Amino acid sequence: MLEINKIKNIAADSRKVIISQHMMKRFGERNIRYRDIISAINSGEIIEQYLDDYPYPNCLILGLSFNNILMHVVCGTDEEKLWIITAYYPDEDRWEPDLKTRKV
Repeated sequence: MLEINKIKNIAADSRKVIISQHMMKRFGERNIRYRDIISAINSGEIIEQYLDDYPYPNCLILGLSFNNILMHVVCGTDEEKLWIITAYYPDEDRWEPDLKTRKV
């Protein structure tokens, strides 16, 4: 089970946070900056866990961007490094108003 406090501790050291070049480009397209991702992690809570994902367990975090906008961050960890898989502003067509529950 992933724990938000462990993820926050890893995220505190930027040398341990890994973001691919492809995702950096996507974040630029979405107007998401590194500080938004870290802010969302630090203010966030885990709302879904994907413990069987490869190569490391992943989770979905709901938190606040640097500018206090709710956003989702998907990340995985081996408990030493943190891989940012994606980050986005949730679409209200896909999420309930709490932005924690997927619409069916």
